[in-house]
Amino acid sequence: MSFLVNPIAHATTRQVHAEQTNTNLPDKSKDLELGKTDDKIDYLARAQWLRAAVLGANDGLVSVASLMIGVGAVSSTAKAMLVSGLAGLIAGACSMAIGEFVSVYTQYDIEMNLIEQGKVNDEDEDKEPLANPLLAAGASALAFSIGGILPLLAGAFIQSWGVRLGVVLAVTSFALLAFGWLGGRFGGAKPYKSALRVLIGGWMAMLVTFAILKVFGLIFHVKVNSSS
Repeated sequence: MSFLVNPIAHATTRQVHAEQTNTNLPDKSKDLELGKTDDKIDYLARAQWLRAAVLGANDGLVSVASLMIGVGAVSSTAKAMLVSGLAGLIAGACSMAIGEFVSVYTQYDIEMNLIEQGKVNDEDEDKEPLANPLLAAGASALAFSIGGILPLLAGAFIQSWGVRLGVVLAVTSFALLAFGWLGGRFGGAKPYKSALRVLIGGWMAMLVTFAILKVFGLIFHVKVNSSS
């Protein structure tokens, strides 16, 4: 007995099977049109902003903590550390905001100049839009403030000089590890290595600031005291 296979029926069966298979596959046409996959969107877009926020918070943390510990080298009063930390927080946040605003606006001016010269197509779909200068400045100042407020609140109201410095150092160290881990996680590096680098860098900044101010106070006999 011989079995004959109908070629038309066989082709129809393969077509139906292919259509059913295609319906089960995710449609990535939109991503392909934009030239981006889901993985790239999640990593590039999210990591860029979160990593910048983590770095800004880390800057605020190290700056304010180092300033407070440095002042603690020549003053045993809580008020001096509080005022110095608050001044560093405000000045640092304003500096970060102005710097980010100028940077983004300069980049905007450069791109507008290139568009006017015809070197860049303003309607290019693949071109990433520039950040808003005001939003970038606000985000930078906010990130710096979040990091800087931690050591300020941790030890500024503790009366004992030794306990105050110890608490500031402990809180700052823990926050450095957390910020370093987050920076490495969103930056694509190994989190524990990034956390260790940030921790050592923060310790070095605080140690150098304390040592220089301590030597300065001993040489020039600077000692800030307050009985009020």
